[in-house]
Amino acid sequence: MTYRAQRPIEREPAWRPERQCPRFFLPASVRRWLLDDGSLTNHLIDISDGQFRVQRLHQGWQVPLISEQRLLGMSLRGRALVREVMLLIRDRPVVFARSVFPSSTLAGELRHLRRLQNRSLGSILFQSAGMSRSPFEIARLAGDSPYLPQDLRQRPPAWGRRSRFVLSGAPLMVSEVFLEAFAPWPATLPVHRTQRGRVDPENLAAKQ
Repeated sequence: MTYRAQRPIEREPAWRPERQCPRFFLPASVRRWLLDDGSLTNHLIDISDGQFRVQRLHQGWQVPLISEQRLLGMSLRGRALVREVMLLIRDRPVVFARSVFPSSTLAGELRHLRRLQNRSLGSILFQSAGMSRSPFEIARLAGDSPYLPQDLRQRPPAWGRRSRFVLSGAPLMVSEVFLEAFAPWPATLPVHRTQRGRVDPENLAAKQ
């Protein structure tokens, strides 16, 4: 797959807060892994028999999508570093991830996040003391959604989720779309939010 400096997205997914997702929309079989707030990277490593890797697809400075600006409390024309990667198990893409870093976030001690290359962002976030995240927003995407890079589009729909992280007092956003080849890790209900990385309902973007 070719690395590109910029990828326009014509239409956003219909994100909705997890608390507004009724059971008929988000059944227990999906809810138990989709709302798991532990490290996705660690889950994928555990089920990959050591055959997990990250491949960067796109990285560049641009104006984020409208809903991303709102989630991050950015101005309408504020610029951010947008990074898109795929997470692979045995060389098969299982998750598409999009991260948005406001320019102010990368101005201080988090400047190193500009240089992740093919390194997992999750491996950094979940090892950082004091990291917090907002509750998930959920979307059900068409398999041919423009949110997905062309080479990752598929026939069946896909579940997506995103949340706002705060790291060293600075916000960033991560979204993850679970592709056709993804297989959930073993989990039971309810999901107990005891993993490193506090889920903080107060970690919400400022209203525009």
